[in-house]
Amino acid sequence: MPLVNAKEMLTKAKAGHYAVGQFNINNLEWTKSILLTAQEMNSPVILGVSEGAGKYMCGYKTVVGMVEGMLEGLNITVPVALHLDHGSYEGAKACIEAGFSSIMFDGSHYPIDENIEKTKELVAICEEKGLSIEAEVGSIGGEEDGVVGAGECADPNECKMIADLGVTMLAAGIGNIHGKYPENWAGLSFETLAAVQEKTGTMPLVLHGGTGIPAEMIQKAISLGVSKINVNTECQLAFQEATRKYIEDGKDLQGKGFDPRKLLAPGAEAIKACVREKIELFGSANKA
Repeated sequence: MPLVNAKEMLTKAKAGHYAVGQFNINNLEWTKSILLTAQEMNSPVILGVSEGAGKYMCGYKTVVGMVEGMLEGLNITVPVALHLDHGSYEGAKACIEAGFSSIMFDGSHYPIDENIEKTKELVAICEEKGLSIEAEVGSIGGEEDGVVGAGECADPNECKMIADLGVTMLAAGIGNIHGKYPENWAGLSFETLAAVQEKTGTMPLVLHGGTGIPAEMIQKAISLGVSKINVNTECQLAFQEATRKYIEDGKDLQGKGFDPRKLLAPGAEAIKACVREKIELFGSANKA
């Protein structure tokens, strides 16, 4: 099945009170593990690519080629969107050109007027090409490709201004952060989320920083209109832990255990387990 934009899967998720997972990819193993698990669970899925990861994987055209090749080679039949995560204005244009099916323009660090102007231009391009587009209001805290933020709560009125531009989905800061959550984290601001939902109506809302948010908070966020949840760090930690154990157990020294296909296999299986768990939590299993 060819790549699709995220509009239909997220509209269905919003109406059905579940969420679709965006799992960020970093290499072939990541991509393969996520696609196979989504197929196994009969779940729609969004593959997220940060600008840093895109550069690491030799550019956006390489990423598109790899993903499209896998969809065919692995016989993937569930809906898959390839999405730029936290894209700059230039990055968004480059991904549109390279063949991504969905983009995120993160204009949250601009004054609201400039965010609106740039988002509006990208919405027009995406509409013409049939892509979905995500915008952001109120920066998400934590670290994303070296950019550190404190985790702000978005202004619901600004959210409505951006939503009214015709974006497909909206990421609103509600106290969530990227990476590991600190012990003194105050939790999600459901008051902000409810206010944003009231202003934006049927628009699918996006929760960034899905790693480490307690399950009951995730479920409450979904009940308040969140239809897309981003996961990255949790898969990285699972991969790291499984790879570390393989080496500490000396398995890389047994036979041909040094072969990267064997060396990376436990980490790839750990990513699958992580994705499986999230698909169940988000409620998107058998929703393809």
